[in-house]
Amino acid sequence: MAYSTLLAVASSVPSTVEWSPKVAIVMILCNIIAIAFGKYSMKNISAGPALPSSEFFGGMGLPALLGTTSLGHVLGAGVILGLASVGAL
Repeated sequence: MAYSTLLAVASSVPSTVEWSPKVAIVMILCNIIAIAFGKYSMKNISAGPALPSSEFFGGMGLPALLGTTSLGHVLGAGVILGLASVGAL
């Protein structure tokens, strides 16, 4: 009985989109948008340990970069799942 319930639950899981260059481009764009948003909305972006080439990231420190790229990945996952559900990816 429990085995058939487990199979019923496992078969109802929606499929996710496979990795492709389109998915990578969407994730990269979402990270760039998040970095740009963080650069202009954070008060002290250069706080904390500096990055080796901070001018490449607009003068951001490590905490600002980790925060903005984390936001970019969350945003990217939502955009990829949304685009996949409407059939755009």
